[in-house]
Amino acid sequence: MEKELVGQRQNIRLLITALLAGGHVLLEGVPGIGKTKMVRTLSGLIGGESKRVQFTPDMMPSDIIGHVVFNMQQNRFETIKGPVFSNLLLADEINRTPPKTQAALLEAMEEKQVTIHGVTYPLPDPFFVVATQNPIEYEGTYVLPEAQLDRFLFKLQVTYPSHEQERQILAQHVPYSLSATHKPEVQYTLEQILDQRQKLSEVVVEESILEYITTLIRKTRETKRLLLGASSRAGIAILMASKAWALLDNRNYVTPDDVKMVARPALRHRLVLSPQVELEGGTSDHIIDETLAAIPVPR
Repeated sequence: MEKELVGQRQNIRLLITALLAGGHVLLEGVPGIGKTKMVRTLSGLIGGESKRVQFTPDMMPSDIIGHVVFNMQQNRFETIKGPVFSNLLLADEINRTPPKTQAALLEAMEEKQVTIHGVTYPLPDPFFVVATQNPIEYEGTYVLPEAQLDRFLFKLQVTYPSHEQERQILAQHVPYSLSATHKPEVQYTLEQILDQRQKLSEVVVEESILEYITTLIRKTRETKRLLLGASSRAGIAILMASKAWALLDNRNYVTPDDVKMVARPALRHRLVLSPQVELEGGTSDHIIDETLAAIPVPR
């Protein structure tokens, strides 16, 4: 992936961490810095079926999960499954679609199933959603509600590359018409992904690390700088992401550094700042860093 995407090493690794941990990812960044390309590149390197949905204001829930139609020739109803029935779903510009359609992903992301006309269908395993959104565009957009944001394991912020990285991007640019003809070989099959997920249960988390994560979560609820602190689901997200990060390091144990690494992307979208902090220009990342700095690191 790093051959195709310059300057995104940490986000790439966090994206793969979320895939191994069984979570979903929200990619946030201005247009034209490679959010969609990052997901397309990943979809080409893993096995299974990948689909992309371009969200628009007129999109309906049935466009995502599917619908029932009447087959005149066979004189019976048939279920047409939507793009959500895939191993990797790219939800492009998710904040451009109304809440009703955003909510269609709630059941799918949390319970790995969808209900069409009263019939429940399981989704493929693994099922991985990566959504993108533009943080600076507000006209014609619908802010994701907290319930929807909480379904994402990570919120990754894709920023502008450095001067040297931008020069490298220009130097290795290949027109899409040429790059589309070259499909990368699958590097990671679905069986391998599921096998790695099984290994997560073998990753050891000591009592001191569990106490460290618990203290972090509870501290976010006690500060007056936040209107809403982290939930228990946020603690589980940090725990599972820490295990996956350790596994990518070929370790079978979690360290405090693993927790620190995944804390920002796992918490930044789950915290609601107080009005005073917003007026002062504070961010969720600042609060997370300050909270981590105030907690004794286990030895």
